[in-house]
Amino acid sequence: MLDIKNVKKTFNPGTINEKKALNGIDLHLDEGEFVTVIGGNGAGKSTMLNMIAGVYPVDCGSIVIDGIDVTRLPEYKRAKYLGRVFQDPMTGTAADMQIEENLALAARRGKRRTLRSGITKKERAEYKELLKVLDLGLEDRLTAKVGLLSGGQRQALTLLMATLNKPKLLLLDEHTAALDPKTAKKVLDITEEIVEKNNLKTIMITHNMADAIRVGNRLIMMHEGRIVVDVKGEEKKKLTIEELLQMFEASSGSQFTSDKVMLSAK
Repeated sequence: MLDIKNVKKTFNPGTINEKKALNGIDLHLDEGEFVTVIGGNGAGKSTMLNMIAGVYPVDCGSIVIDGIDVTRLPEYKRAKYLGRVFQDPMTGTAADMQIEENLALAARRGKRRTLRSGITKKERAEYKELLKVLDLGLEDRLTAKVGLLSGGQRQALTLLMATLNKPKLLLLDEHTAALDPKTAKKVLDITEEIVEKNNLKTIMITHNMADAIRVGNRLIMMHEGRIVVDVKGEEKKKLTIEELLQMFEASSGSQFTSDKVMLSAK
């Protein structure tokens, strides 16, 4: 499970640029929960993911992953519990290395290093089978440099690498936002398949309201550093975009004004 309790974060405190990014976040995730997160610019979505990942220290509160208090752990020590995919497809892979080399790096993550070099025949066969799941033809291009792949192919590969060792928590930070609609749908379908197959606890930030409602089994909306809407199960499945906006306005006391999100809802 994931437990976030009363986490607060203010950037540039005491200055003219002071910004309260998180205003007492409480969030509990059980095994297998797939949460989509939506909200306007500055709502605190990415800050929440960065707090979980240890990119920034919390001002107060606690973060517990599967019973392990990671609140004060640095980012590199938290990394073994997490899988993460960023918005930029170029971020999660090494462009100058081959597909199989990237997968080997991901497979060895957190494990004891040895003097043995190279990729074994058994590993190569395993990577080939894993890549078939993506249905992008990459299983026949194991020695191709990752820098030659399209953005969608790289993002799908990054997703595979992030989940190779079954992380305790998968963080997806608008991981389809930089892709064209057709490729974004493909990557999102692959995401759902991998999450379901591995029963992964997942938090996915999106700016697409329709995706937020359709994907996963729980949805939260954020506003001014707080969670103002939290729906799950059958209630989530039956939601419409109009109903979601009404819930947001009733809970936050203000209208939803994010142009980026509203455009994606059309």
